[in-house]
Amino acid sequence: MTLLATGTDYARLAAHFRPVFERIATGAADRERHRTLPDEPLTWLKEAGFGTVRIPQEKGGWGASLPQLFQLLTELAEADSNLPQALRAHFAFVEDRLNQPDSPARDGWFRRFIDGELVGSGWTEIGTVKLGDVITRVTPGEKGWTLNGEKFYSTGTLFADWIDVYARRNDNQGDVIALVNTHQPGVSLEDDWDGFGQRLTGSGTTRFANAHVEQEHVFDFAERFRYQTAFYQHVLLATLAGIARAAARDAAQGVKARQRIYSHSNGSASRQDVQVLQVVGEVTSLAFAVEATVIRAAHSLQSAYEAHISGDEVYLKQVNDLAEAEAGQAQVIASELVPRAATELFNALGASDTRLSKALDRHWRNARTVASHNPVIYKARDIGDWQVNGTSPTAIWQIGRGE
Repeated sequence: MTLLATGTDYARLAAHFRPVFERIATGAADRERHRTLPDEPLTWLKEAGFGTVRIPQEKGGWGASLPQLFQLLTELAEADSNLPQALRAHFAFVEDRLNQPDSPARDGWFRRFIDGELVGSGWTEIGTVKLGDVITRVTPGEKGWTLNGEKFYSTGTLFADWIDVYARRNDNQGDVIALVNTHQPGVSLEDDWDGFGQRLTGSGTTRFANAHVEQEHVFDFAERFRYQTAFYQHVLLATLAGIARAAARDAAQGVKARQRIYSHSNGSASRQDVQVLQVVGEVTSLAFAVEATVIRAAHSLQSAYEAHISGDEVYLKQVNDLAEAEAGQAQVIASELVPRAATELFNALGASDTRLSKALDRHWRNARTVASHNPVIYKARDIGDWQVNGTSPTAIWQIGRGE
């Protein structure tokens, strides 16, 4: 019998993790100022069982639905937007296992995650790689497989026990996912991500030099769960929604605490100034709209997950197209509204709030960085083509050098 993760008591789920989120939020600005990697917060999350949120209750997890997962990731992103993105590959690999038939091997992965192990990402290659090519190669051998190559944007790998690596087989040129244990000399991790935002996601370079891969840890890419692109996008959407919530929180707290006023203001205190209150209301409403959009779109993703056991190819295409399209629509909205909210918050504050010590600029920088993933202009084009011509949204794509 196939066990589906269809939902749990969200109030209980969130109540378990919110004390951890509060601890994480306390140090977020300081970590940003000093570029301190969130090793300790990730340890707290592992100890609380955060990596098991989607694993069915019968298998030792929480059994959360996808809307519940992304609601929880939004709350985590409000505390520190780096952390949901750092865990993006982990939850994607859990999702892929959830879409596979029940087996002892699948139970083995679930047990690893219950023990606190995490998965990081190793998909993107930069430099001279041509579009459609894969330089990272995995080679079968008598004592297991070996992996050689280099990846950038290796989000979460600095904190992970395993890396989900997109590679090409040397024997038959097939594309695969290889799960590589990070605790071996053949894997080297470098913290060289130099983006202006999301600087603590562990998204640097990973190199593989004859890294060992167990044969049973090599999976045919064609068998990956069908809504994976929409799923990966949803983690970024939840991150954006959390950033918007953080901007609204900091705008309100800043106004409450502000003592200085201007001679031409509308009240004896900033918290009584109707124009300032309007700004806080607008930022809060932007955050509300983004979060509502993200949760709405997550329901179509849940439908795609539950449909994977149906065997009805026509229905599967329909629900997966819808999940992809709604993720794209949510991305168009979030990419516009969250950077706007992160800018508007400064209209409720003063020049003193631009000081580096307050780190309020991180909200815009982080939002703009997240919004730059998976170009939104192509998502908007896809949605228009879907609506006008009935063309399925792009579900699988690559990046590389053109002609």
